Amino acid sequence: MKKYTYISVSTDPILSYQDIVEYAKSLQGLTDFLHCDVMDGKFVPKTTFDYNLIKTINANCLLPLDVHLMVSEPRDDIKKYIEAGANIITVHYEAFEDKNKLVETIKYIKDHNVLAGISLKPETSFKEIKPYCYDVDVVLVMSVTPGASGQKFGNYAYPKIKEIDAFRKENQLNFKIEVDGGVNTENAKLLTNLGVDILVSGSCVYKASNREEVINSLRG
Repeated sequence: MKKYTYISVSTDPILSYQDIVEYAKSLQGLTDFLHCDVMDGKFVPKTTFDYNLIKTINANCLLPLDVHLMVSEPRDDIKKYIEAGANIITVHYEAFEDKNKLVETIKYIKDHNVLAGISLKPETSFKEIKPYCYDVDVVLVMSVTPGASGQKFGNYAYPKIKEIDAFRKENQLNFKIEVDGGVNTENAKLLTNLGVDILVSGSCVYKASNREEVINSLRG
């Protein structure tokens, strides 16, 4: 049986709050998730929307919300993102100096019936996050430098994805592999063949004249 590939469309190319809400509504029935990149201007230079916007999207749209926290102190607002309606909350390994707090945060998310994800920057090796992969639902691989849309996919992500998939199989784990950055219709099939379950796509979908067609093409 062919594996189903989930599509999580990123809102990053959109500028205004109202445009984001309208874009999310237009994607209902087309994509599996809305990928919400939250940036605080510290962990990455850019600043984007917060839990208030996520709450507004959730009130106006039926799409499951895939919330990616690219912030320096993710523990501070986890509860607010849960209350706002996040279905997946992914935190960055690099955002925690004290890794015990990372473990506590993952547990807190899961204890509130939200899927918990861990993400790693391009320069972070997979071996650093291995101990935490037994307890997460999603491992998010950044194939570009976090903080900007429209970047080209970094080929260094391919061997990392293969390593993660091999680790998952060897340990009989069920977490999903998600990839964010430069995903398009040209590399989607290769990524899914390597074991990726969730493809995050931003500008590829947003700029398309026929978004449904592009999403279906990404899904394969």
